[in-house]
Amino acid sequence: MSIAASSLLHLTPEGLFCPEANAHVDPVRPVARAIITHAHADHARAGHGAVLATQETLDIMALRYGEGFCGQRQTLAYGQRLDLGGVTLTLKPAGHVLGSAQVVLEAGGAQAVISGDYKRQADPTCAPFELVPCDVFVTEATFGLPVFRHPDAGAEMAKLLASQALFPERTHLVGAYALGKAQRVIAELRRAGYDRTIYLHGALEKITAYYQSRGIALGPVEPVGGLGKELAGEIVLCPPGELAGRWARRFGDPVTAVASGWMRVRARARQRGAELPLVISDHVDWPDLTRTVLETGAAETWVTHGAEEALVHWCETVGRKARPLHMIGYGEDETETDSAPADTDT
Repeated sequence: MSIAASSLLHLTPEGLFCPEANAHVDPVRPVARAIITHAHADHARAGHGAVLATQETLDIMALRYGEGFCGQRQTLAYGQRLDLGGVTLTLKPAGHVLGSAQVVLEAGGAQAVISGDYKRQADPTCAPFELVPCDVFVTEATFGLPVFRHPDAGAEMAKLLASQALFPERTHLVGAYALGKAQRVIAELRRAGYDRTIYLHGALEKITAYYQSRGIALGPVEPVGGLGKELAGEIVLCPPGELAGRWARRFGDPVTAVASGWMRVRARARQRGAELPLVISDHVDWPDLTRTVLETGAAETWVTHGAEEALVHWCETVGRKARPLHMIGYGEDETETDSAPADTDT
């Protein structure tokens, strides 16, 4: 690894910082200049002086925090190059949610990539992950253990539709986070041939409408509104936190499902009250995580939130230098609430 690559990024209390560009990437507290990888609230916070991101990320931040969420906004399209104090900045698709990006910093012929949250599974609702060869690769490790191997999303949708056919008298409530997961579940249902109206909890309406405005085909969706038992036999999406609350009781005896990579763990499924666990994640699983580390060709891998030590150990066993960052403030669990925009979709 060249000296230029290693010096592109410093770790500060606010997060990763590029001194030459005078910018933080996904800072955990307000800073003068922030580069934001995507609009989940553990990466995209309000109050920065200036924010640079994709158009979709900026739009979604405005939807969640209000138009005055930062002092100034700057849009950068995928592949567009921007010079910041002698460092060339490029955003590349991360495949996580709509507008999600990897931050590529280049100087002196060396590259550092901050991948943010990412996945390599196909997803009809966002641009696919683009592999970027680099000298330093900063990766998440949300599912950084060998047990996590995400199945095909189509197979999980088949489980949901089979349950709907088996229990046509029961509403199927699917817990899915407002940004990314809900829209992906809808799109995967459409790919599976489901063309009936899908009903949405109010907390999912705004971002779903935005996805549709960006040309993401989601078919007929409607708000639940005051409906309840009238939706027997239908599919209803809601935040996971609503599955065990008063709101869900209006549907009588629903089948409760949760769409999450954590549904691979039976204890997590029981904790969530998931009668029908659906293993659908917007994060990279262990095989794709380790494959990506190797394919970047990075001489050094920096590991952020998740099973940091496990991935670092694996890197060392295959002769790759790695370090855990132990950064505080990024989600490695599902903590979205309906009363706030916070979410760490998994």
